[in-house]
Amino acid sequence: MRGLERVLRAALVLAVALLAGAAAALELDRMQRLEDAARTPPAAGAPGWQEVALPDAAPGPSDDASAQAFWYRARFDGPARDTLPDGGWAVYLPYLYDGGQVWLNGALVGEVPESTAARRVRWERPHLVRLPPSLLRGEAPNELAVRAAASPERAIRRFPRVQVGALRALLPVYDRRLFWVRTMPQVTAFVCALTAAFVLLIWWRRRSEVLYGLFGVATALWGVRTLTFVIETLPADQWPVWRMVYLAATGGFIVVLALFALQLARVERPWVRRALLAYWLVGPLCVVLSPASEPMVNRVWSAGLIPIGLGALAVAVRTVFVQRTVASAVLPAAMLLAVAAGVHDYVVSWSPVASPPLWTGWFQQRIFLLHHAANLLLVAMGGLLTARFVHAMDALEDLNHTLESRVADRERRIAADFERMAELQRQNAATEARQAIMRDIHDGLGSRLFTSLSRVERGDMSDAQIADVLRACIADMRIALDALAPEDGDFRTALGNFLFRWQGQLEELHFHPSWRIDVPEGAAPALQSPQATLQLLRIAQEALTNVVKHARPGRVRVALRQVGDALTLEVEDEGPRSPPRPPADALAGRGIDNMRVRARQLGGTLELQHHAPGTRVRLHLPARADAAPVLIPSTEVGPSA
Repeated sequence: MRGLERVLRAALVLAVALLAGAAAALELDRMQRLEDAARTPPAAGAPGWQEVALPDAAPGPSDDASAQAFWYRARFDGPARDTLPDGGWAVYLPYLYDGGQVWLNGALVGEVPESTAARRVRWERPHLVRLPPSLLRGEAPNELAVRAAASPERAIRRFPRVQVGALRALLPVYDRRLFWVRTMPQVTAFVCALTAAFVLLIWWRRRSEVLYGLFGVATALWGVRTLTFVIETLPADQWPVWRMVYLAATGGFIVVLALFALQLARVERPWVRRALLAYWLVGPLCVVLSPASEPMVNRVWSAGLIPIGLGALAVAVRTVFVQRTVASAVLPAAMLLAVAAGVHDYVVSWSPVASPPLWTGWFQQRIFLLHHAANLLLVAMGGLLTARFVHAMDALEDLNHTLESRVADRERRIAADFERMAELQRQNAATEARQAIMRDIHDGLGSRLFTSLSRVERGDMSDAQIADVLRACIADMRIALDALAPEDGDFRTALGNFLFRWQGQLEELHFHPSWRIDVPEGAAPALQSPQATLQLLRIAQEALTNVVKHARPGRVRVALRQVGDALTLEVEDEGPRSPPRPPADALAGRGIDNMRVRARQLGGTLELQHHAPGTRVRLHLPARADAAPVLIPSTEVGPSA
């Protein structure tokens, strides 16, 4: 234990030497003190001088409003004129919070502005006062007198150890403390402002990321709180407002830190959050209601922030045991340093006699650590959020890769399925086409040939009848070949071939056909497939066959016209032979039934109209007709081919 104590003591001594500077200079650790508000050094024989050890910390000025300053004096031996170093000598004061004056041998050599009725000051920076060589006495002791102003609102007035020595030896010490006490807070306030703006913008766009919002608020509050080391002078009427803002920022930072730890640990305790926010508001409200209570509020209310910090530390430690990750251990480690620094600063601020054996140098130099530990804490919080962000991005990237691979696999499977479906559709189309041709041959030519063969075997048909049947079969085959021919598949071509053959047949039977075709080139949307074309031509063939069978020779009018996207076919004759033919229902027979079946398969309607003296067959097809395979009973065709 003694070895560990020696190591810690040596480390602290080294740190104090680096921060406070143990330069080769004369350090005045004892001086005489007198409470006197005079603007010039009191006489050496004035009553009330007493010797004190430095640094001096004692209750503030007495109730006498005129006694709001303390004088400190001491004697030191100066260098001989011929040994005076370059730059001369100087006096170094680590702090002089309320301003004052520096006198050498009865002459004023430096002054730090003090508070007035219109201005309030609080100097956090160190002070370096150069001593004029002409005032230094090399052969006799020099008398140094320092006037330390003390605000009547200050509970404890403090005066540091004074160093006198060569300017070049004291300047590094001054610069080092100035950097940590003055420059570093300026950098911290600037960086906090930028960081808070950036993080709060992220939170504004992503309200669900509560940790980002808390981190942004904590950074903003700490930046405001750090301004206490930057703002050293203000108009007197604005001073209470600034102290209220300072207390609100200090307490707010601790409370938001606790809320951050609770949110990180996913602890749902609404009453705890309400209690923290209520305690946060107590201190600033007391200062607003009673500005004179600011010192007491600062001392008592600030002490209550220490348990809040310890509670936040306990929650952070609990998070480590729950998550068991290295990242989760960073925050409690930084919080431990911050809480320890906060306790240290509170003791430094409010204890006039505290002088721990290991930390004596820190207390004597009044080196505050919280604003440095809090910077580390903010870095740890930011690093934790950055790690969470990187983890989320990595997870999102992995998810994207997984989704991309799954989508690619699904696309390949879908493409393969489409290929299989297309192949199946091609095979199905070919199969359906073959089946349609087979059904058509079976139900048309096959049935007709079989029936005719049976009649020939019984001797019921003459040679002329046999020839008529063969001609009809050939005509039916030609219609199928024209409609289903794969090389063109054009409806107008199939229709032209059909009309050409029937023109000759009708004229041979002394009929006078007239054709009216009103279908635009490339149109006929009602016929989108060769099967539909075939069914239409067979309906026309059946209608013309009935004309040949039942009507007397005369005019035969065939009209095919397109109205919009619909198609209409009409076949009209001039009436029956003599004697007159039977009524329509008796004449319709199987041929009319077949035509109606084919019309229904095309999605159209067939009308049979009788008028004096002839008959009209009218087929109406809608905008699109996709013929399905149909089973049509056999019908013998009468005309010669």
